[in-house]
Parts: sequence; C-alpha cells; structure tokens
Amino acid sequence: MEDFSGQTVVVSGATRGIGRAIAGAFLTQGANVIGVYAGNSQAARSFSEEFKRYSSQIDLLQCDISKEIEVTALFAMIEERYQSLDVLVNNAGIRRDAVLALMQSEDWQQVIDINLTGTYFMAKQAVLLMMQKKYGRIINITSPVAHLGFSGQSNYAASKAGQVALTKTLAKEVAKKKITVNCVSPGFIATDFINDLSKEQLATYKKMVPMRRFGTPEEVADAVLFLSGKRATYITGTVLEIDGGL
Repeated sequence: MEDFSGQTVVVSGATRGIGRAIAGAFLTQGANVIGVYAGNSQAARSFSEEFKRYSSQIDLLQCDISKEIEVTALFAMIEERYQSLDVLVNNAGIRRDAVLALMQSEDWQQVIDINLTGTYFMAKQAVLLMMQKKYGRIINITSPVAHLGFSGQSNYAASKAGQVALTKTLAKEVAKKKITVNCVSPGFIATDFINDLSKEQLATYKKMVPMRRFGTPEEVADAVLFLSGKRATYITGTVLEIDGGL
C-alpha cells in the first residue's frame, strides 16, 4: 500500500459499508480523512469508535450532497481547515428499486439527485481546490448495473451510467492540471446495501458471479487506494470493475 501521510482525503458515505472500508484504509495509510455522512449519527459514532486510534486524522462532517449549498459550505470548511485537497471519493449512493411503470417520480428523482447530481456537486468543488496545486485524484464509485441493467433499477442504472459519462468527460477537462478522474465499479459486495434483497434474489445474484461469491468492502478499498496513489499517474477516464467476473 502507498503512504498517504500528509494527504487530505474526502470520502462521501464514509461511515457504512464500502465507504467505511475506504475511509478506514486511508486512515491506516496515514491520510487525514474527512468522512461525509448524510445523517446516520449512530453509524458515525460507531465509525469514530472503531477508528479511535486515528482520531487526530478524522473529521466526520454531515452533509446532504444533493444540495449544492451544503456541498459548497462543506468545501469552504475543508479549504479553511486543510488548505488543499488530494483525493475525493464519491461513494455515497442510494437505491429505490421498482419497475419503471410503477416507480414513483420522487424515487426516480431522489436516486438521480444523490447518486449523480451529488457526484457533480462534490467533483466541481474538489476540482476547484485541486487546481490550485495542480494535483488531485477523483474516484467515483459506480456499478456494473450502469452497463448491464437490472430489472427494477432503471433509476439506479441511469445514475450510475451518468457517473461513468461524467468521469470520462471530466478526466479530459482536468488532465492538464495533473488531476485524474476514474471510476471503481463494485459488483455484488457483502454490505447492508444489499440486505433488503430476498434470500432467493441473493442466491440468484451469487450464481451470476463466476467466482460464486460476493466481494468484500476491503477488496474495493484496495482498488480505490491504488487509483488514488502516485503510481496511478497515467490512469484516467477509466472504469475498474471489481465484480468477480460479472
């Protein structure tokens, strides 16, 4: 693993699941981590307790990333406290599953607002900070659903496909500033994000994976840290699939 000592890292959705593993991995490698969470204070307390040995490196901040005014205030605070930003991981995301014909318009909009528009708001502010020192890493957590499409997930798939398109476009816009922008695309990962699926669905999905198992949050975190490091200087605008061959 690369040493991230002295670097400032922002991770959205940092207190649960994949985000928790990513934030924890950065902490163990010496980074100062700003963990962004939507509102689950119990998960935030649990995160703080688990990583209390790194308390001097942790800033947990509540923010609704779908609201531009909150994201702008968040990054103003980051700039004041840390002066610069090295890595942004856009991990926060939600699902509101239903077949399209029965999907409520508010469920469509909320998924787009958080998963895609939230990525835009966060990346925009991050780029403005990163351009000041002409260095940065932006990692957007997308999904194989972006190109596979699963029944009942038209809103989620659209938001994730949008993240990929945003990534590829932004990568071209900021490449001259030595800022890389990539996606990590986890398949089925053993977190509470899939806990609402039935046993039958889980069994079906597991059979779809050539490795016949779900991935771990730590396996995703390893990929994120690689793309966030100095050894990934020439990798930008790409999607790294972490899906067991899905």
